[in-house]
Amino acid sequence: MQQIITKCIFIIFFTFVRYVYGFENNGIPIGIITDRNTEQLQKTFEYAISKANTALGIPLVAYKEEISSGDSIDGYTRLCKFMQNGIGAVFGPSSRQTSKHLRTVCDAKDVPYIYPHLTEHLEGFNLYPHPMDLSRILHDIINMFEWKRFIFLYESSDYLTILNGLMSLFAIDGPVINVLRYDLKLNGNYKAVLRRIRKSEDGQIVVVGSTLSVAELLRQAQQVGIVNDKYSYIIGNLDFHTFDLEEYKYSEANITGIRLFSPNDFVVQDLKTQLGYNEYDNVNGSSPITIEMALTYDAIQVFAETTKKLVYNPQPLNCSEYSDHVQPDGSTFKNYMRSININDKTITGHIYFNGDIRKGYILELVELQPSGLVKVGTWDERNNLTIQRQPITELWSEIDSNSLVNKTFRVLISVPNKPYASLIESHEKLVGNDQYEGYSIDLIKNLAAKLGFNYTFIDGGTDYGSYNKTTNTTSGMMKEILEGRAELAISDLTITSEREEIIDFSIPFMNLGIAILYVAPKKKNTDIYSFMDPFSGEVWVYLGLVYIGVSFCFFILGRLSPTEWDNPYPCIEEPDELENQFTLNNSFWFTTGAFLQQGSEIAPKSLSTRTLASIWWFFTLIILSSYTANLAAFLTIEKPIGLIDDINDLANNEGGVEYGAKKTGSTRSFFLTSEHDVYKKMNEFMTKNPHLLFETNLEGVQRVKSSTTYAFLMESTSIEYHIMRECDLKKIGEPLDEKGYGIAMVKNFPFRDKLNNALLELQEQGALARLKNKWWNEVGAGVCKKKSDSGESAPLDLSNLGGVYLVLGIGSGVSLIYGVVMWCIYVARKARYFEVPFGAAFLEELRVAMDVANNERILKSDQSIYSRSRNSLASIDSIRTDSELENSLESD
Repeated sequence: MQQIITKCIFIIFFTFVRYVYGFENNGIPIGIITDRNTEQLQKTFEYAISKANTALGIPLVAYKEEISSGDSIDGYTRLCKFMQNGIGAVFGPSSRQTSKHLRTVCDAKDVPYIYPHLTEHLEGFNLYPHPMDLSRILHDIINMFEWKRFIFLYESSDYLTILNGLMSLFAIDGPVINVLRYDLKLNGNYKAVLRRIRKSEDGQIVVVGSTLSVAELLRQAQQVGIVNDKYSYIIGNLDFHTFDLEEYKYSEANITGIRLFSPNDFVVQDLKTQLGYNEYDNVNGSSPITIEMALTYDAIQVFAETTKKLVYNPQPLNCSEYSDHVQPDGSTFKNYMRSININDKTITGHIYFNGDIRKGYILELVELQPSGLVKVGTWDERNNLTIQRQPITELWSEIDSNSLVNKTFRVLISVPNKPYASLIESHEKLVGNDQYEGYSIDLIKNLAAKLGFNYTFIDGGTDYGSYNKTTNTTSGMMKEILEGRAELAISDLTITSEREEIIDFSIPFMNLGIAILYVAPKKKNTDIYSFMDPFSGEVWVYLGLVYIGVSFCFFILGRLSPTEWDNPYPCIEEPDELENQFTLNNSFWFTTGAFLQQGSEIAPKSLSTRTLASIWWFFTLIILSSYTANLAAFLTIEKPIGLIDDINDLANNEGGVEYGAKKTGSTRSFFLTSEHDVYKKMNEFMTKNPHLLFETNLEGVQRVKSSTTYAFLMESTSIEYHIMRECDLKKIGEPLDEKGYGIAMVKNFPFRDKLNNALLELQEQGALARLKNKWWNEVGAGVCKKKSDSGESAPLDLSNLGGVYLVLGIGSGVSLIYGVVMWCIYVARKARYFEVPFGAAFLEELRVAMDVANNERILKSDQSIYSRSRNSLASIDSIRTDSELENSLESD
């Protein structure tokens, strides 16, 4: 009986909780707990629910929680939170151990638990192919390749079930299998095992493991030297299509993989768009959609389809081990989910269950080729492996005479010329292409990876070259290309009409313009009276006048209004005199208290003074709000001051600033050929002052750094690079023109179109932007950051607020001096009244003032100097107290 009452109370309580948190009648809540790739998984979860809800009467409601990877305790806490709110199903985290722990809890409570992992255990709801099915497809692929022996590389014991399946399928007469675990030390370094493979006689390798470890294994295998034409790989990871495979496309190694869905499927493309990927992310057979994301999407469709067939009203549950309360319809719902047969609206294809094992999918066999991942076959349970590709040899027969594959080009670069090309700083001696790094180096590497050509870098010096029409001569890199000593040149080489008369250029890989490099403006010296900056001097003057005027208005209205005249002695019904609280001093005091929002003991009584007070309060509210709003900005925002602000200031030599450019190149040619009046004037100045021109841009930058009266004209992209590393430099104004950097090549270069197409692909895929971000904003950058980048406001120092302290000090000092002077006058008047010496009266009053422990003063005392004076013998009526005397003295 007691247990029944306890359960009823529990249900009533959590029904109330569900109502408060919005669960009641809002749909069926399902939750996801993520610990890796959280943002993309949660977006996939939400999108899948939104798609499923379009066909549901009772919608699904998404609830999300995130935990640290492997944190089972936190995962259990979040799971209990879900259950207490009446969750209908739980999608588990990526960590296998955490997922296993949460699955046990859900099974005990009959809550559907969904997870997308490779496992031989059949608990929970799992759409991932069973290990035995993966063994079957690997068996068929190995048989297709007719391997007589191979190496089985696995990450951990979780993948040994695949090996067991393979061995059972091959039986006694199968190939020789050399089994190796590649993650022996659990530190991510697999090179020791890979070196063993290199020394062995086996060149056929099957790899099974987690997505991250298999991708890293391929990278390290290439470093060890076993990704070439002597080796063949079968990748048994269903995320193979998400790997970065650019480095292996021309390795001539045979790399084969499997995937559970086609990246070109419209559902996959739609999901990519929802996740923020563009159409060029992971093209050529690849896709950023992981198997975990795809199976999460499909599981939600299965769950939604089940709710159409079966009424499901999940109830709140208690995670406590003492509670035996389970989800009433949970077991029925889980069993019904496994009876669903769904063939559309999914990413991984047909879904049905044979017992607890998912079936119906079709695996695609893909092969890495120079064009990317290419589908070469399919596998399903009914037809097994079906090959649908042309022979590999046909790929190379399609290569025409205009192909760049295996061709070698000599490429001119300018060294040192950061960030485009420079020597790598290393304690080892580097030779050939390995000794260079930079934007230009990486760009050529990317083009070579796409087009398959080889290259040799040659230092072409700092002279990019020009063409003299009069003498028909060329110089620098232009001459080297024209005379056949190089095929390509890449650097901060500007495309100009003069240069294109003798050589060709690719399309621009970077757009820019001429700009001004100058020292960064210095911030204005801080004024100790900067707290007055929010208002102009005129506003402060008018504010003072208004303050005085309003104070006099209170004084006048107080004397004119009968209501402001009060009886000073309320006990006397017909007093001889009335008192007005708005004296001149009180009027100013009331105005001051209201202005500073501190108030005063004076309260207007008449309608006229109250109206004036209300208007004054409104005025001070607006004034103080405006002052407070602007004060922070005026105190924290720096106000830099510079000698020049634009090209016109520079042309007019404002502040005595001189300027120059590189002696040769497109920047100097721009001013030599310009018809613009300002630029012609600047050209004349540079022609008359050749000492302001430099051989290289770096020399010009150094001159700017060493002088506050010199500006250097150069390309905007180079300026952006330097100001990220030199905190005292800044770009002034907007670019003067628009132009671009291109790859120079011999005239009528037969591969120009292919280079242009490759550059366009790199641009569309965002590779050019990533390269620029790497060499401009990452490598060697980060030294100079704006205050806004730090996320914190600059602290105010004494130079900002010194004036406030000065006002406080002066005001306090004046008040102290005034109080002491008035006290001395009071003592002198009192001494004269009682006819006692000033010195004796002074000591008497000083002793009373210094007696800080006593807050009361005895007016009539035998010890007082005033009791022995002649006036002290007067009648009691004639004696006035000290307070009356003080009042009389003040009135005097």
